[in-house]
Amino acid sequence: MHPTCSRAVIVLSLALSLWANSLRAEEAAPLIRLDTVGYLPAAPKQASIAAPCTNFVVVRVADGSQCLTGAVTGPVLNQDSGEQLYVADFSALRQPGDYRLRVPGVGDSPSFHVAAEVYRQPFYLVTRGMFLWRCGTAVSATNHGRTFAHAACHTNDAWLDLVGGGHERKDSTKGWHDAGDYNKYVVNAGITVGSMLRAWEDFGPAIRRVKLDLPESGGPLPDFLAEIKWETDWLLTMQFSDGSVSHKVSTKRFGGFILPEREHEDRYFAPWSSAATADFVAMMAETARDFRPYDAAYADRCLAAARKSYAFLRANPANHNADLREFSTGAYGTRDADDRLWAAAELWETTGDADVLRDLETRLRAINVSVLQDFDWSEVSNLGVFTYLLSERAGRDEALVAQGRTNLLATADKIVQVGKEHGYGRPLGSRYYWGCNGSVARQALILHAAFRISPKLEYRDTMLAALNHLFGRNCHGRSYVTGLGFRPPLHPHDRRSGGDNVDEPWPGYLVGGPHPGPADWHDEQADYRTNEIAINWNSALIYALAAVLDASAQ
Repeated sequence: MHPTCSRAVIVLSLALSLWANSLRAEEAAPLIRLDTVGYLPAAPKQASIAAPCTNFVVVRVADGSQCLTGAVTGPVLNQDSGEQLYVADFSALRQPGDYRLRVPGVGDSPSFHVAAEVYRQPFYLVTRGMFLWRCGTAVSATNHGRTFAHAACHTNDAWLDLVGGGHERKDSTKGWHDAGDYNKYVVNAGITVGSMLRAWEDFGPAIRRVKLDLPESGGPLPDFLAEIKWETDWLLTMQFSDGSVSHKVSTKRFGGFILPEREHEDRYFAPWSSAATADFVAMMAETARDFRPYDAAYADRCLAAARKSYAFLRANPANHNADLREFSTGAYGTRDADDRLWAAAELWETTGDADVLRDLETRLRAINVSVLQDFDWSEVSNLGVFTYLLSERAGRDEALVAQGRTNLLATADKIVQVGKEHGYGRPLGSRYYWGCNGSVARQALILHAAFRISPKLEYRDTMLAALNHLFGRNCHGRSYVTGLGFRPPLHPHDRRSGGDNVDEPWPGYLVGGPHPGPADWHDEQADYRTNEIAINWNSALIYALAAVLDASAQ
């Protein structure tokens, strides 16, 4: 075929594919809404049905044979979506296999899988998403026959002009691209690395069983830690000589929807902030203890960096926001009280330093050892509280520990109740905002911390309910994770997905989710408010999936 004709055919094929994808995205939501990835055999299994019905049948995909029947309950008004919902409970289905839910008068659900390892592939794909976010190197992965790749990018990171260093470059390569853009932000790295290292500490043996196929696989570090090291290597470059930490490395303005190696705008260190410095302390201290069994020299380096920045914070106790007037990219502006608490918690847990413990307990008393029902990058005190309450170190104030455990269990119980009262089992209830899907997944950190103190099965069931919601038990009847489940997002706000020539988005990414209401999610590239991707949301999903990897191994 003539090359010109070949290109014309390719362009026409791509246009037809995009048109077909657009039509697919506009399809009506299925009326039977359930986890389209699947269920653990012994886990609760419910579907929400947005149509009048009386009974249901579970049928095998292979031959259509019936294997379970039951009556629905309801209807009950789901307040936030305004729907009258019926619930089919098919928890009695435990035999591994592929199934559909058939509701007479309504139709068939999307298919779902039941297996002890049902969440292994999702965990692999979502964690591999972090690898595909790597900056400063070429990456490549194949999913469902399609290859996603970019060449080495941003190898000139970054210029010191805006931090008093003149027009000179200081190495700040590596790290993860933050979200749908290609910049790198320390504060958002905080909740991300903190959640992933918490997953390692809580579920390390289960995580180690999943090979991530990284360039470092087979080396001295477990795959999961090797991926985190790509980020912590970059974070170490963000520390200035006095111990303060740059808020971000960024272009001055957001770039276009092109592959990262095509973005050639200058990128700069931003001035320091106390929140970024405190988050750096926490991340480096936690990295030091988690990496020590595998790389003692790296652990020493991280711990020394943590101590240096902690000393800087103690010498500079006032909240200090970065001067970002030269930038219109992500601000991640926040006050630092919660970040300083987390920093003290992780440094104490790593070192046992009595002075750091006094600092930490002073800060814990100031917040009455409260445990927030909802948290993200702008409020990380929960991470410090969990570290303190779950520590095995001696010397803690036992009254403070008791108060904190009471608060933790009370918050977890509220989350359980919220999920029970919601028509889709959503443990965040009726709160919808930018990035709320990440917060739905992040409920697992609270619930598992509570489970370690009081092993109630309803805490684990609610963690699973969060995954059920994200994978299809929602008013859209769709998965919110690219490349997973039924009708996953096709047009996320992601510059790689918008800048390559592949007819599907890069896989393994949780989109931000609906707001201001549950129906307000749009699978459109331009809609960054509901359809962007971000490392902090993925890390929350990684933790939630790791929790059920651990459950399936027991």
